[in-house]
Amino acid sequence: MKDRGPIHTDWNVQELRSAIDSAGVALWTWIVEHDEFVMDAKGFELWSLSADTVLTFEHVSAQIHPADRDRVRTAFVATRVVEGQFEIDFRILTSTSDVRWISARGQGSNGEPAAEKMTGIFLDVTGRKQAEEGHELLAGEMSHRVKNLLALASGLTSITSRTTETKEEMAKQLTQRLAALGRAHDLVRPLPNGQGSAALLGDLFSVLLAPYDDLGAFAGRIRVAVPRMGIGEKAATSLALVIHELATNSLKYGALSAEQGLLDISGATVEDDVEILWSEQGCADVPKNLTEGYGSKLLQRTVGGHLGGSIAHDWTTGGVVVTLRMRVSDLVH
Repeated sequence: MKDRGPIHTDWNVQELRSAIDSAGVALWTWIVEHDEFVMDAKGFELWSLSADTVLTFEHVSAQIHPADRDRVRTAFVATRVVEGQFEIDFRILTSTSDVRWISARGQGSNGEPAAEKMTGIFLDVTGRKQAEEGHELLAGEMSHRVKNLLALASGLTSITSRTTETKEEMAKQLTQRLAALGRAHDLVRPLPNGQGSAALLGDLFSVLLAPYDDLGAFAGRIRVAVPRMGIGEKAATSLALVIHELATNSLKYGALSAEQGLLDISGATVEDDVEILWSEQGCADVPKNLTEGYGSKLLQRTVGGHLGGSIAHDWTTGGVVVTLRMRVSDLVH
C-alpha cells in the first residue's frame, strides 16, 4: 500500500488543540527583541490575566512569587545563551492572592545570543507540588515523632529501672507504659487547614481505660464524662502517662482492685482551665503514702511541667478523689 504521508487538516489541528487543552498546557513565546510576551488563552487563564493585556516579560515577572522572582528571571535570561531545553518550577500569585505552582518548559536559543524569540509551555503543577510538600511534611513529622518517642522511651526505661526490683517487673511496667503511649498516638489525627493534630479528651480516657473495664468482674463500672474538646499530640502523650499511672495505682490499691469498686471520671471547664475529677469509691482505704513514691513524682512532674497544671489527692473513706487542673491553652499543643 502506498504511503499517503501525514494528513494535515483542520480536524487534526483541532484535535491537537483539544489534546493540549485537556493536558492543561499553555503555550508561550517571548519575543526578546521587543520584550513582548505572547501566550494563548490557557496561559492568560493560568496566570489570571485579562486576555486583552499587552504583556512584557517584566509584566509577567511581576506575577511571580517574590521568593522565586529573581531565580526565574535569572533562569530565563540564561536560556538566551544556553543550548537545549530548559525547565524551571516556580510559584505565581493569582488575582485572588492564591499561590499556584507553574512549570515552565521550553527551548533555549541554541547558543545564539541574538535570537529573536524563545518558545515553550506552562503547566499547572500545583497538585504535584502540594503532594510533594505533603510528603515532606509527613516525613518530617514522622521523624519528629520517632525522635520524641525514642527520647520518651529512653526516659521511661531509666525511671522504670529505678523503681523496680526484678527484670520481669521492669519489663512488665515498661511494656504497659509504652502500650499506653501507643494507644494515645493511635487517637491523634490531623486537623483540617494545617491546624496540627488532635485527639478528643473523652476518647483518650475511654481508650486508655478500656483494658481495665474489660476485666470480667469490673466490666461496665468505669464512667467517663468530660468536656468535648481536642487536645494536641504533645498533651495527649503526657496525659496518657498520667492516666496510665492513675489506673496502675487504682489497680493495685484502689477501685480497680475491688470487686465492688467504681471509677468515675468527670470534668468541666473553669475559666481558662479544664478540671478533671478522678473519683474512686467502693474500695479499701487507699494508702496515703502513695504520694511519696516515684509514680507520684512522675504525675506531679508531668501535670505541673508538661501540662502546666496541678494535681491534688483527697482521701475519703473507701476511696480517693484526684483533681487534675490543666490550662486549656497547654492541652491543644
